[in-house]
Amino acid sequence: MGEDRLVTIPNLLSVVRIVLLPVFLWLVLGPEEDVLALLVLVVSGVTDYLDGKLARRLNQTSKIGAILDPVADRLYILAVVVGLALRDIIPWWLAVLLPLRDVFLFSLVPFLRTRGYSSLPVHFLGKAATAGLLYAFPLLLLGDGSGTVADLAEVFGWAFAIWGVGLYWWGGVLYAFQVRRLLATTEPLAR
Repeated sequence: MGEDRLVTIPNLLSVVRIVLLPVFLWLVLGPEEDVLALLVLVVSGVTDYLDGKLARRLNQTSKIGAILDPVADRLYILAVVVGLALRDIIPWWLAVLLPLRDVFLFSLVPFLRTRGYSSLPVHFLGKAATAGLLYAFPLLLLGDGSGTVADLAEVFGWAFAIWGVGLYWWGGVLYAFQVRRLLATTEPLAR
């Protein structure tokens, strides 16, 4: 990791994503300002892309950033699926299925800690799943309207959602196998 500074451009972008979550929820559930809520989702997606890219380019990777970015992603997904489910844009089974994967992975952390790890590195499959979901949610929100654009957005939104959920869970299963392999090939920490 680069310098372990707390205040970096990538970390600030992750914080912006987290701060925008209640704004999104208010816009989508309160006044139902879908265009503004959609704009918030787009800004969140762009900042998600930029924080990792800038961290590497500016040599501003940090331990806090390695934690903050995935936390922002998980909170983003949770807030958006809850908001969209409460608006009946997505079914509740989907709103439960996505966070359930994160609960499953969180349950593996105590096993990792017995070997001195707090998490596993993010791999391409997890990034691809998150990217698919980052495309799906704005499209599904846009698809809640009427007209040709809304119809197309809904079709493409569901395509990205199905693909994203599949990759999301596939990535989760791969993480579980990594934990299993780690437990089998390393010794527990001495107490």
